[in-house]
Amino acid sequence: FGTGVAFELVYRRAGTLEYRVAAGAALAGALFLVWTNLAVGIIGSEDNPANMMYFGVLAVLFFGALLALLRPQGMARALFATAIAHTIVTIVALVIMPWSLDAIKTLALNAFFIALWTASGILFLRAASSPKSEA
Repeated sequence: FGTGVAFELVYRRAGTLEYRVAAGAALAGALFLVWTNLAVGIIGSEDNPANMMYFGVLAVLFFGALLALLRPQGMARALFATAIAHTIVTIVALVIMPWSLDAIKTLALNAFFIALWTASGILFLRAASSPKSEA
């Protein structure tokens, strides 16, 4: 519900398609990260305390968006910082996990999120450089 309300607010504020898609991707990624992490866990099971590191990734996204005041250029920086934070968490996770099929699954899932944060950041950059259009 909260993600839907946030998207509706952002959608009304956004002037470009790039901004709307970037915001939607970021919000969907955050929702999916929380959902996955709480349901089954990303690092091992949901009971593994190492999974708490992902809430730090979301904190980077949240506070970055607040500092950016949802402006496209600042949001791009926030999403790139989120991708970097997620990369650091991934490296830590792979260091603490024994190398197995679970480690490969963890790497693949984290790569998906890192790509999502990066793509969203690129779309915010495009939104910052495109002229404002009325929807």
